[in-house]
Amino acid sequence: MSEKKFMIQNFEQVEASNLLPRVREMFEGGYRLGQACATKQADGNIFVLYSFDKDHVLYNLKVNVPSNLELQSITDDYWPAFIYENEMHDLFGITFKHLALDYQGKFFKVSTPTPWNPQN
Repeated sequence: MSEKKFMIQNFEQVEASNLLPRVREMFEGGYRLGQACATKQADGNIFVLYSFDKDHVLYNLKVNVPSNLELQSITDDYWPAFIYENEMHDLFGITFKHLALDYQGKFFKVSTPTPWNPQN
């Protein structure tokens, strides 16, 4: 394999309101969900990163979480995302609307609610 396609990563900033249409495009384009994660930045804002793969090329959608900590779930197109989204709910306090399998904040047993976003 002379091409190093596995080294290619694309990042796209997406507004929360445009997340589901972009995810649908990824699904219809044959991309698989690789992972999803959240992180709190130095300025206190949280963003969610959804990573998709097709033919060894990663495409990442980065979404700044609205101040009300609520996003639409992508589980209509990628059902296994329920694992990632429940994790982000428990650790960061992000609520995912229309989550296919919602553990109601009990996916992880944590001693402190939303330990990676304690102000929530």
